[in-house]
Amino acid sequence: MPAEYCLSLKYRRRSLSLLILTSWFLGNLYPSSAIAQTGNTNPVTQAQTTPNLPSPDILPRPQLPQPAQPETPTLPPPEDLFRTPPETTPTPETVPSGVLDTIQVDRFEVVGSTVFSREELAAVTKEFTGKPITFAELLRVSDAVTKFYTDKGYISSGAFIPSDQTFKARGSVVRIQVIEGSVESIEVRGLKRLNPHYVRSRIAVATGKPLNVNKLLQALQLLQLNPLIQNISAELAAGSRPGSSVIDIKVSEAKTFNAQVGLNNNRVPSIGSFQRQIQLTQANLLGLGDGLSISYSNTDGSNDVDVSYTLPVNAYNGTVQFQYNYTSSNVVEEPFDILDIEGRSQDFAVTFRQPLIQTPTTEFALGITANRRNSDIGYLETLAGERIPFPSPGSVDGQTRLSVLRFFQDWTQRNSREVFAARSQFSFGLDAFDATNSGAPPDSRFFSWRGQAQWVRLLAPDTLLLLRTDAQLADRALVPLEQFGLGGQQTVRGYRQDLLLTDNAFFASAELRYPILRAPQLGGVLQLTPFVDFGTTYNNSNRADPDPSSLAAVGLGLLWQSDRINARFDWGIPLIDANSRNNTLQENGLYFSVVYNQPF
Repeated sequence: MPAEYCLSLKYRRRSLSLLILTSWFLGNLYPSSAIAQTGNTNPVTQAQTTPNLPSPDILPRPQLPQPAQPETPTLPPPEDLFRTPPETTPTPETVPSGVLDTIQVDRFEVVGSTVFSREELAAVTKEFTGKPITFAELLRVSDAVTKFYTDKGYISSGAFIPSDQTFKARGSVVRIQVIEGSVESIEVRGLKRLNPHYVRSRIAVATGKPLNVNKLLQALQLLQLNPLIQNISAELAAGSRPGSSVIDIKVSEAKTFNAQVGLNNNRVPSIGSFQRQIQLTQANLLGLGDGLSISYSNTDGSNDVDVSYTLPVNAYNGTVQFQYNYTSSNVVEEPFDILDIEGRSQDFAVTFRQPLIQTPTTEFALGITANRRNSDIGYLETLAGERIPFPSPGSVDGQTRLSVLRFFQDWTQRNSREVFAARSQFSFGLDAFDATNSGAPPDSRFFSWRGQAQWVRLLAPDTLLLLRTDAQLADRALVPLEQFGLGGQQTVRGYRQDLLLTDNAFFASAELRYPILRAPQLGGVLQLTPFVDFGTTYNNSNRADPDPSSLAAVGLGLLWQSDRINARFDWGIPLIDANSRNNTLQENGLYFSVVYNQPF
């Protein structure tokens, strides 16, 4: 028998042995719901196609930011932010001698007004028309127009009656001149690293002519809420010209460098659920209000590096953000570790976000993200002697390349008692820039919608009711990177992280936070947190739905929040049996996270 034939036969037997071993793992150790996610109904094809792992996302999927924060920042009283000068009006010119004792005015002509209509001003002067009035009463008309301006917040605007006009005893038309207030200059003091233009430009957009003190106060309140600013106050002084003002702003900067260290068990058990993380953030890197964040996290089977840079691009708080992520993962969960599954991914994203409505209590913003993600997963390198492409759904030779355009909308409404926030995101998978196209779903072409909402209600001091909901709808089968993960501390507690991974899903949660210990000397509070979680899922394109397709749990947690340390422990009790292996704290319904923050 030729040696070449023997070597070929030996290699075929080795490959067959690997195929049998892989099939045994898939058939006996993987949940049926995971196998169903391949989207194949042919049993022969199923035997040759490796489905998702018990927790399929060994490479992290893009996470939407939380739409709201439970904490509602408080604003100082308006008088602490802005000191208004005594109301002044333009000095009227001397009326010529020989003026009649009384005159009857048919109408007043107000000139120089750009903010009020003729009808509005006519209503102010109506009581002085059609009857004899004295000169003193005539001056009261200009005072009434001035008061109309100041009552609306135009405190540096005023009106007077010019002297270059004559008055008839009857049928007079009297001209009233309005000088609308303007800002001569904006002086900014107290800044060290932050560029004064950052503050000046945000005040300038609220102080166009005519100057309105209410808009100025709102701009100061928005700056007070800005994390770059510790404290801000302003004074209004008279300028060098009639009606002009000088705004003197004093600013105290906040600490912008922050180091954060965290521990949690929120990753999928297949790559190690226990995660260590460190993050460094500089919120004012170049003095432009630009932020740089660098984080590194790892588990027993993964390493993750994330870098983001955010640059303000206009005075209306529009920003451009650049993000890069690199992740390497390998399955360490027994007995799946024998398959030697390894993955690498790179994620690039550019986001533009622009608030369209922004007040101290309301924000509505639109944004668009261009996202590129490359991933490569292989397995059996130790057993086969070479890395074999892992045929996950939607991949080609183990590689998945996505070009995604995401359009999102953010809405936040808050007051001293509650916060409501919602986020909607439309994702369009594009067959562009060498994106993976396997010829049939799932591949890089898709459309999906993701919606999130959160309502936080303050019931009593440090007592909060938190309601959350999250949903996803897709038009076809999705690659695992874009699917919705259900299970874990951020969704349905009581189950392992991302136990169910599907195309469509709905999740809802209710949680009460009740204080049981206050530590004012530490600036912290310990809260008891009973909760109820529920989620349901289904697939598209004839993919079998997971069994079970819904998860539900009740539980109890402890939450510690302070200036430096935030810690949380949750115990979830599953209400629906999910056939879990119970090898980790997650699978026993136990979750923890500890985060330490140190500003500099």
